[in-house]
Amino acid sequence: MKILVIIPTYNEVQSISSVVKGVLSLPCDLHVLVVDDNSPDGTSKAVKEMNSDRVHVLDRTEKSGLGAAYRAGFQWGLQEATFTHFVTMDGDGSHRWQDLNRLIERGKNADVVMGTRWMPGGAIENWPKYRQFISRIGTSYARWALQMPLDDLTGGFRVYSVHLLRRIKIEAITSDGYCFQIEMVRAAHAVDGTFAQEPITFVERELGKSKMSRRIVMEALTKVTLWAFESRVRNNADKVHYVK
Repeated sequence: MKILVIIPTYNEVQSISSVVKGVLSLPCDLHVLVVDDNSPDGTSKAVKEMNSDRVHVLDRTEKSGLGAAYRAGFQWGLQEATFTHFVTMDGDGSHRWQDLNRLIERGKNADVVMGTRWMPGGAIENWPKYRQFISRIGTSYARWALQMPLDDLTGGFRVYSVHLLRRIKIEAITSDGYCFQIEMVRAAHAVDGTFAQEPITFVERELGKSKMSRRIVMEALTKVTLWAFESRVRNNADKVHYVK
């Protein structure tokens, strides 16, 4: 396995160096790609100053959303043509690099490994109750509406096989906020991808500011509802191929 860890950033200078160093400390053949949306706090510069041939920076000209950053990161990695798996994770420390080895190991047998908060062994640290409620409701609604029995459809700590991503039309994934995570699962399911879930501990960021907004929540609610109607009209509720 040769792994590219894709980390989208916007004003993460306080945490990004420790996250990247933690990832690089793992005993895996991996590289890190930081996709920076022109952070005014100097995030991109801080990463470049690490001077590692395993750390890459993709500078973008404006803040245009999580989905756009991941699409750019996927396309960059696919052009390199040497990676077998991509990891998606946050740069604020909420996704613990210590959990990554287990996700990578599961990636040997599944197209998508979903780091999962809402399953036995999963946990949340320092999140207020209302944030937990929103996350649980969002995942529960998406799970019911799309008839996909997965426990954390909105989570962003994942491993994707390049074999799967080459079957998905990345440019057709249009969501920007955390709805991007739901749309990726939907796209993977459409091409008969196999799924695995692995419990993780999600830690609320201690530094910086959350990017969550009302617009992001409304995007997810609107799109999931439309997809639910499409699935029912097409009678396309096939079983999810789950790897235990």
